[in-house]
Amino acid sequence: MDPTRPAAPADTDGSEHAAVGPITGGEAGGERSGPGRGKHRLSVPEPAPLTSHGPARVIAVANQKGGVGKTTSTINLGAALAEYGRRVLLVDFDPQGALSVGLGVQAHELDSTIYNLLMEKGVEADDVIRETTVEGMDLLPSNIDLSAAEVQLVTEVGREQALGRALKRVLSDYDVILIDCQPSLGLLTINALACADAVLIPLACEFFSLRGVALLMDTIDKVQDRLNPDLKLLGILATMFDQRTLHTKEVHDRVVEAFGDLVFEAVINRTIKFPETTVAGEPITTWAPTSGGAEAYRMLAREVIAR
Repeated sequence: MDPTRPAAPADTDGSEHAAVGPITGGEAGGERSGPGRGKHRLSVPEPAPLTSHGPARVIAVANQKGGVGKTTSTINLGAALAEYGRRVLLVDFDPQGALSVGLGVQAHELDSTIYNLLMEKGVEADDVIRETTVEGMDLLPSNIDLSAAEVQLVTEVGREQALGRALKRVLSDYDVILIDCQPSLGLLTINALACADAVLIPLACEFFSLRGVALLMDTIDKVQDRLNPDLKLLGILATMFDQRTLHTKEVHDRVVEAFGDLVFEAVINRTIKFPETTVAGEPITTWAPTSGGAEAYRMLAREVIAR
């Protein structure tokens, strides 16, 4: 099935800020209904505690379309994983530095960032990594300086593996490394895919978001073929879902029909809480720990661990 086939007209009475929670048509714990949805479970068990840490599983959070919730998902998934006892490193690999800002870091005031780690000899990851307010979750920050790295790396030997080389020494310190990729399929994103074990694709429940999925899948195939044969598609995360509009439901249906069990059960709905967390500089799991948004990301964390 072609997931980009035009959908029927959407409802016009949907709110921008719908409640947050999984799409169930009922209570969590049931099965998805509808054509082509297959067998899905909404109940994912609590992960067992870890007795040791590392080596890290590297997950690239990628989508060349902007505004689909990559940064929000990276922050909140990381925080939820940390709640489950995982040691997590968030890598801000976007020159806009939104991930750093979203964790309360003033990116323009940083003395050293991931740019220095990539481009300067003698700089180690430990020199740049900083703690966050979330116990067990660290940050490798970024700012606009990173935009110069994409140009400078073009002439470097092994330019696609620059990020992998930079992260190699800290793999044993973490259980999960989440890389927040920039909204493009340029050299920085290729670096992230080249060193990742898996890709998580946040996909906004909007028709135009579907159109770029094929291009991203093609890029993943090329990276698998030429740079990283072990790269896997971890799953597709439906974001910006509004339960009160027909359009978002139809888009979600098409995604599930096209990708089946690759679509996570967790669904991230529109809510005013997420902009509030950005201003607060902390994840929703600590800003509004009992909210539907926090529960949705905890569910996603359980699914990621289970996969």
